[in-house]
Amino acid sequence: MADRSRDPEALERQIERARLELAQTIDELAERVNPRNVAQRGAERLKDEAGQVAKAVGAIFTPAEGKDGEDDRPGGIDPRMVAAGVGAAVAVTALVLWRRRRRRR
Repeated sequence: MADRSRDPEALERQIERARLELAQTIDELAERVNPRNVAQRGAERLKDEAGQVAKAVGAIFTPAEGKDGEDDRPGGIDPRMVAAGVGAAVAVTALVLWRRRRRRR
């Protein structure tokens, strides 16, 4: 009785299957790392995140009015406070960047 693991035809079929699987894997990897596809995925992710941020900001600045026309949110957020916080964050960021630039000289 012949040993099937040593059968040349079986080995050739196994090698051909392995080659096909390897070729398919390489094609999938090439598609995944294609710069155009990477950029497209990044743009889609950025759009999704921007949409979520827009919804959150809209929820902050749009009052939830009840039947009587008053703001029903407990402890509603004052848009002036949000603007002041954003301004402070921009100022601190500018100060940090300015100091880093001065140290590099």
